[in-house]
Amino acid sequence: MKTQDEMLKAASNTRGFMAMAREYYELGKPRVVFLIVFTAVVGMFMATPGFVPLDALIFGTIGIGLAAASAAGFNQILDQRADADMARTRARPLPTGQLTTRQAVIYSSIIGVLAMIVLAVAVNRLTAVLTFLSLIGYSVIYTVYLKRATPQNIVIGGAAGAAPPVLGWAAVTGTVDPHALLLFLIIFVWTPPHFWALALYRHEEYAKVGLPMLPVTHGNKFTRLHILLYTIMLAAVTMLPFATHMSGWIYLSGAVLLNIGFLYYAWKLYRNYSEPLAKRTFVYSIQYLSVLFGLLLIDHYRVTIAESLQSALL
Repeated sequence: MKTQDEMLKAASNTRGFMAMAREYYELGKPRVVFLIVFTAVVGMFMATPGFVPLDALIFGTIGIGLAAASAAGFNQILDQRADADMARTRARPLPTGQLTTRQAVIYSSIIGVLAMIVLAVAVNRLTAVLTFLSLIGYSVIYTVYLKRATPQNIVIGGAAGAAPPVLGWAAVTGTVDPHALLLFLIIFVWTPPHFWALALYRHEEYAKVGLPMLPVTHGNKFTRLHILLYTIMLAAVTMLPFATHMSGWIYLSGAVLLNIGFLYYAWKLYRNYSEPLAKRTFVYSIQYLSVLFGLLLIDHYRVTIAESLQSALL
C-alpha cells in the first residue's frame, strides 16, 4: 500500500507532466496547425472522386501536422525576444520560461524529423520534399529574413502558409495538379487581409519590437485600403473553382455569401476604422477560410451525399 505522501508525490508528478505536455503542445501553435491540417485534408479529398486511401489520409495528416507544429516551434524559438515584448505573445512557453530554448529546439527538431520520415516512408517523397520546403519557408525564410526585411513580408511569406492543400493533394496523387495550385492561390490571396486586420490593432506592439509590418511602415489608412483591395481580389479568385468546373453550385452559393461578408467588413474597416471592427474582421477571416474549404469538400461529394440520403429515405 502506498503512503499518503507517496500518493501526493505521484499526483504532483502527474500534474507536472501534464503541465509540461501542455507547454509543448502550445509551442506548436495548435489552433494554427488545426487550420493548416484541415486545408491539407480538404486537398486530399479534392484530389480523388472517391474516398481518400486510408494510409494517405492517416499518415499524410500526421506528417503534415507534425511538420506544421515543428515550423511553429522554430518560429517561436527565433522570435522569442520579440514575443516577450508583445502582449499577444508574451504568454507563450518560451517568454514565460516554462520551456527553455534547448527544450524547444530538441522538441521541434524531433517532431520535424519524424514528420519527414513519416511522409517519405508512408506517403511519398514528393509530399516530404514539398512539406520540408514549406517548413523552411516559414520557420527560416519568413521568420529570420522576410519578417524583418519588408512590409510585404506576409505577402511573400504567405506562400508557405498556402501550401497545405498542395501537400494534401500530393499525398494522394503523388503529383501537383493545377487544381491544387488553385487552392494554394485562394489561401495565398486570403493571407494578407487576414493578417493585416490583426496587424492594424497590434501595430504599436510591432513598432515597439521593430517589425516593419504594413501599418507600421505605411500607416493605418494605407493598410486598410490594401485589405479592401486584397479582399476584392480574393472574391474573384474564389470564383475560379466554379469557373474551372472544380466545384458546383453549392460551393458557388456559399462562396458568394462568404465574400459579401468579407467585403462588408473590409469596406467598413476602410471607411471607418475602429479596433473592435479590426478584431471582428480578423475573426471573420478565420471563419471565412474554414467554411469556404468546408464548402469545397461538401460540394465535391454532393452526388455521393445525395445518393446516400436517397437510399436512406427509401
